[in-house]
Amino acid sequence: MKTVTICGSMRFERDMQKIAFILETRYDMSVLQCVYTGGRRPSDADISALERAHFQKIAISDAVYVVDIGGYIGDQASKEIDYAKSMGKEIIYHSRFGL
Repeated sequence: MKTVTICGSMRFERDMQKIAFILETRYDMSVLQCVYTGGRRPSDADISALERAHFQKIAISDAVYVVDIGGYIGDQASKEIDYAKSMGKEIIYHSRFGL
C-alpha cells in the first residue's frame, strides 16, 4: 500500500475529499489529507501551523497526489510539489491518473 499526501488548491476541497475516498477504496492507497476549512478563513497563525503539518505529511509519504483540475496548480501546491521532488517523492497528477 502506497501512502500519499493529497495536494491542491482549497478551491477543490470537496473534490479532494471525494478523490481521497476513491484512492483509498479502489487504488490501495493510504491518503494523508490536508485539513479542510469548510469554507472558513483560517488565521495567519493557523495557516502557518497547517503548512508545517502538511510538509511533514509529504515527508512521511511515498508520493504526493496533485489535484490539478482544469490544469490549475496554485502557488502553495507548487511549493509542495517542489518540496516533494527535492525529497525524491513520486508526483502523481490527478489529470494523468485517470480517475
